[in-house]
Amino acid sequence: MSELVIKSLKDLDGLRSAPDLDATQSKHLLDQLCASMDDADWFTVGIMAPSSSLAIFVLREMESRFNWSAMNVVDKPAGEGPVFLKANQKTGDIHVRIEHGLGEGVLLSCQHNNEEKEADTLGPFPLDFFKIKD
Repeated sequence: MSELVIKSLKDLDGLRSAPDLDATQSKHLLDQLCASMDDADWFTVGIMAPSSSLAIFVLREMESRFNWSAMNVVDKPAGEGPVFLKANQKTGDIHVRIEHGLGEGVLLSCQHNNEEKEADTLGPFPLDFFKIKD
């Protein structure tokens, strides 16, 4: 079985879960991601994680990295289990639900105020991808 080679954001398209990335790959993809984000007016984020606390933690790391205003958790499951978190930067709302059978990772959709421009969903990125490294 050949190892998956990740060199560009397009290499992530269609993956069910985020791949393991080394530091060089992560830096290269983050540079590409930031360039793609420059054209967006706002973002939606989807996080597939083993728990709601981890999903919210990852979103908070993204808010910190990109200097976004903190969003508010509107819905969060009372029970434990794998989750899908959806955050909408425009509304500031975060919804988390239990969802079995998903992969793991972060999807970032670049949204536009001009409805004629299509949203571009990028990822999945590893859950630790947006952590600010010293």
